[in-house]
Amino acid sequence: MVGFAMSEENVGRFLAHPLCMVCSDGGAYAIEGPAHDGHPHPRALGTFPRVLGKYVREDKVLTLQQAIHKMSGATAARLKLTDRGQLKKDYAADVVVFNPDAVIDRATYAQPYQYPDGIGVVIVNGKVALRDGQRQDTDSRSGIALRPSV
Repeated sequence: MVGFAMSEENVGRFLAHPLCMVCSDGGAYAIEGPAHDGHPHPRALGTFPRVLGKYVREDKVLTLQQAIHKMSGATAARLKLTDRGQLKKDYAADVVVFNPDAVIDRATYAQPYQYPDGIGVVIVNGKVALRDGQRQDTDSRSGIALRPSV
């Protein structure tokens, strides 16, 4: 389902609020292979780059540091994921290397299967999962379902 109930102005206002965190209910999609299924919402492949490109760089609704915290540390803490959300010894190495001057979503409603621009490398649990738009080491299955700590 694609709904058009939010205005860009309100999205910016929500993102700027100190308690707001950034997430996506878009699922796990890829531009090819078994994760290329159906016709997802464009944010399925572009939520986080959209925040970084549009709301940080273009609209200046929040700083880069605030956005990264809302996408990582704040979310991990709220979900009680005790080994995620920070670059820290003994934490899972989930890292996205991106160019803050170039990162932007490219997915559209008509063509949702487009990776964003400006992301060089994605590391999941210490293994390179994506490099320059190409999936890497697909046999390792480094991504896992996460459950909160109690």
